[in-house]
Amino acid sequence: MKGYLNRPDATADTIDDEGYLHTGDVGYVNKLGFLSVIDRVKELIKYNGLQVAPAELEALLLTNDQIDDAAVIGIPEEGVGELPKGFIVRKAGSKITGPEVQEFIAKRVSPHKKLRLIEFIDIIPKSASGKILRRELRDREKQRSKL
Repeated sequence: MKGYLNRPDATADTIDDEGYLHTGDVGYVNKLGFLSVIDRVKELIKYNGLQVAPAELEALLLTNDQIDDAAVIGIPEEGVGELPKGFIVRKAGSKITGPEVQEFIAKRVSPHKKLRLIEFIDIIPKSASGKILRRELRDREKQRSKL
């Protein structure tokens, strides 16, 4: 596997003593026995000791007909760990507000998964394969906190 060749430390971190591969994915098996992957462990937001999957919130946001694209990251916050923050790209002509986005999500998720912060942006940074570049959004937040 790429990234593990001649790197026993990386292999040891990923493959346990029993030979199981730990992919870093989070998922569940439904009643029919099908596995659904919902996010990556390292992407999970920790809010008040509970885990919030950004991909779950992003999927919900994209069901809103006024939202063109969305990304969610955790913003460090003393006392709670991280606050879920949504970056939203409005559809052309949409005037949806931050409180409206928060209410939309709050009606559909457990209280700990609610978006605490909203920012409207023009484009969600993505890789060539279409994956959200959360690091760019986190870096943007770090730069702001230094000001």
